Amino acid sequence: MMATQSPAPQRNRALRVVLLAIASLLCAGFFALGTWQVYRLQWKLDLIERVNQRVHAEPDFPPPPSRWAQITAASDEYRHVLLNGVLLYELTSKVQAVTALGSGYWLVTPLCQVDGSVVLVNRGFVSAEAVRQLPAPVRAGDQACKAATAAGPAVSVTGLLRISESRGGFLRANDAAAGRWYSRDVAAMAAALGLKQSSVAPYFVDADAPAGQRLVALQGGSDAEALRPSDRQSAGSSLEHPVGGLTVISFPNNHLVYALTWYGLALMVAGIAWWMSRDARRWNRA
Repeated sequence: MMATQSPAPQRNRALRVVLLAIASLLCAGFFALGTWQVYRLQWKLDLIERVNQRVHAEPDFPPPPSRWAQITAASDEYRHVLLNGVLLYELTSKVQAVTALGSGYWLVTPLCQVDGSVVLVNRGFVSAEAVRQLPAPVRAGDQACKAATAAGPAVSVTGLLRISESRGGFLRANDAAAGRWYSRDVAAMAAALGLKQSSVAPYFVDADAPAGQRLVALQGGSDAEALRPSDRQSAGSSLEHPVGGLTVISFPNNHLVYALTWYGLALMVAGIAWWMSRDARRWNRA
């Protein structure tokens, strides 16, 4: 009479095959994720280098109205630009801000250029105490820019081009009717001021610090020590002298850590699979 093979070893062998197949898929998946993070790391380093070049380049004229529709964060944000025109101080809006100098407000003022276009300029930071002296902005008339350009005086402003912030603040929405702004939403602020939407640039400009005092903190505030005016106590205490140049440019870059994590998981699964295969061969020989 022939002896039949016990079904238990067959089931164990089938289970090991299934587990090894799963381990192979996991190992391949983890390795692919690690490789993807390596590509992301290179992309992020290239992005940081491009932005660094833009920030420290000589200021150039901003994109003209004919190119406004093509402006994107990838191609234009943080460009160092030069604006010439007249500031409409009576249309200044306050936007809540938290900076290296503490809590306070940005002063955002429309600037009329000679071609009739308008750019909102973040002139800089003022303290909460100083902003109490700021009168409520008036609504612009149809000829506000034309009259201001004729009356002058003209000014030159250099700064960094920024993309409009339409999301509001964290858990707080902008309230145009009450004049409460938590983000620099160009379209909404222009509408609240009565400016003609078609003539307002879809970006704003963060004004530079005074000459000789560049206060841009690049890459997560690694240059935070630069954010220290000569007199920190009085910085932002005057509506006439807001503190410019407080732009913080931050690009989180944890891709190397993620890549090493995924590669480590792939190696761990490969080790487990090798141990299971070796143990199975020993069991078969026994």
